[in-house]
Amino acid sequence: MVNGDDLQPQPTDREIETLDEFDLRIVETGGKLDGFRLQSVDLTSRTDTLIATDTSGAVFLGCPMETGALAKVRADGALVFPPVPNLPFDPYRGLLYSPDQLFDGLADHGYDATPDARAYAWFQRTRSDGDVFASMLRSVHDDAISDALDELLVGARVVGVMGGHAMARGTDAYAGAARLGRALTRTGLTVATGGGPGAMEAANLGAYAAPHPDDMLDEALELLAETPSFVPSVSDWAQAAFDVRARWPKGDESVGIPTWFYGHEPPNAFAAHIAKYFANATREDGLLARCNAGVIFLPGAAGTVQEIFDNATPNYYESRGEPTPMVLVDREHWTETLPAWPLLSSLARRRPMEPRIALVDSVEDAPAALAALQ
Repeated sequence: MVNGDDLQPQPTDREIETLDEFDLRIVETGGKLDGFRLQSVDLTSRTDTLIATDTSGAVFLGCPMETGALAKVRADGALVFPPVPNLPFDPYRGLLYSPDQLFDGLADHGYDATPDARAYAWFQRTRSDGDVFASMLRSVHDDAISDALDELLVGARVVGVMGGHAMARGTDAYAGAARLGRALTRTGLTVATGGGPGAMEAANLGAYAAPHPDDMLDEALELLAETPSFVPSVSDWAQAAFDVRARWPKGDESVGIPTWFYGHEPPNAFAAHIAKYFANATREDGLLARCNAGVIFLPGAAGTVQEIFDNATPNYYESRGEPTPMVLVDREHWTETLPAWPLLSSLARRRPMEPRIALVDSVEDAPAALAALQ
């Protein structure tokens, strides 16, 4: 079982991402920050400390500070990237998002008032206007998210669960995906999904349910079925998930990696750590590349087909090293409805990836198939 304490951001030697870490580093270094990178740490309460500290060679990324401290830091020769005003997101953030951060204000004002919705609205306004500053901010944000994701997953065995966003709560398919996420988490794997609704939410829900008694998931599925989709109301859909979390707190941790590119797909609230990107290509590649224990592909449509072959390509060329396991679930779907399996198996023939792929009939078969391919 994944312990919540095991899946926490791991500080790097030269990055400071919280005020507590800032205080610790000051003590450890004797008041020298040369070579350190500070990300979005509010330093307005540390003016005296900054004035007494050697900050030459440091980089401050979006760190609020008082005027006197700012002048002193710049006089030291530190590189300062000031906070960008009037943005609904922090481009320099040092940690991944939590569901509570992205959905802040949901209960009082509805989804449209949340940071997640406001970031998407900003993206819609700026994505096609050719403003180099806006595109730079998106790139800086996404790079910071990738850095935070790598720090979080140090030493973790990550299994991806891919599947369609249209899988509705209350269906057998949704329940099966949730039980899959629970089973994988209970074996000690960290579940990672695309972070959206449907199959993705189900797998993150299952991971969340892992430390609870088995009947908890059954009850949660019944409650969620009352709001089967994020259409027509994202607010009602998201609030139902937060109600489940409030009734059964302290679930296990998993990762969601969604994107604002698909703004009609809100993130789900069951992933403890959310790496949300503006650039979908960066998000897709980053999600699959971090699934070092393999990927399970549930029935889906165009997006899931794309993910199968996005994952198959580096396995085919071994560009990320040894091929990682791929398990496709639902023989009829992947051989008849969308026949991705015949092409995948043909690609794999007589290559190192051939013994690392499997096709199973049902979601219940997937954990054992994945284990056999390790």
